[in-house]
Amino acid sequence: MDTPQTGIFSLGDAAHIYLEFERHDHVAAGALISTIADIHEPRTTVGGVNLVVGFRPELWREAVPGDTPLDLAGFNDELRGPDGYVMPATQADAWVWVAGASYDVCFDVARDTIAILQPIAKLASELDGWSYRHSRDLTGFEDGTKNPSLLDALDIALVPDGEPGTGGSVLLYQKWRHASEFAALPIESQERVIGRTKAESIELKEDVMPADAHVPRTTIDDNGKELKIFRRNVPYGSVTDHGTVFVGFSCEQRRLDRMLRRMAGMEDGIRDALTRYTTALSGAYYFIPSAQALSRFSTPKDDD
Repeated sequence: MDTPQTGIFSLGDAAHIYLEFERHDHVAAGALISTIADIHEPRTTVGGVNLVVGFRPELWREAVPGDTPLDLAGFNDELRGPDGYVMPATQADAWVWVAGASYDVCFDVARDTIAILQPIAKLASELDGWSYRHSRDLTGFEDGTKNPSLLDALDIALVPDGEPGTGGSVLLYQKWRHASEFAALPIESQERVIGRTKAESIELKEDVMPADAHVPRTTIDDNGKELKIFRRNVPYGSVTDHGTVFVGFSCEQRRLDRMLRRMAGMEDGIRDALTRYTTALSGAYYFIPSAQALSRFSTPKDDD
């Protein structure tokens, strides 16, 4: 298997900046990828900064037809549940994630990235993230409780050997705004919405677990086997306007797609209770190519 972009698995970063770009008209897919590849190469893990980059699946396929998972597609249409609930589609062409120990180093790399790409791509969105109480989101619940260990994460997050895009990953990227009404609920009611206890993050027992709780709605079962994903979620925002940046990696798109459809009630009519207290503001899929696949687009270095 090709080597993945290492930043996917670099846990513990305190500061994050997420950038999305739309290429200008008449800019070739390869030109955009090459420019980003040249940014990625020297920056990764330098000065405490990790860079992870991804591309609209259709754009990567345009440049490398044989190196993209066969059924992978962008988040090109909104998802609409049976009760009219909507998850928006805000797909862009490229995604850059800057993560590090402090915001200042992330700021400098993100500012340089925007300047370098300015002639060929427009900044479509910018979002800052940060850690909160080690691994909790701004509801106070632990986020990523069911995340696999790093040993297991490779198989869960990366396209396996022998398949198009080996060593790469499928990313679902969303911005979710939290509503203040959730914090006003009694703790027991919050726990029934999530499906776990708040203090210890223990999953509720089956006989008291609500069918619409977040835990069962986001658990994907395939013939008795749970299909997991690898989450790198963090909080974003201010005291008065905040939420969660969902950053989910998978070896295949169908896991992520099924999770969203179950949350929206599109499989069985049961909508995730958490969606009544959080609002999806964006939605995009990106292919995160392996380090080797990305390096093929970078400018050759002089031997001097």
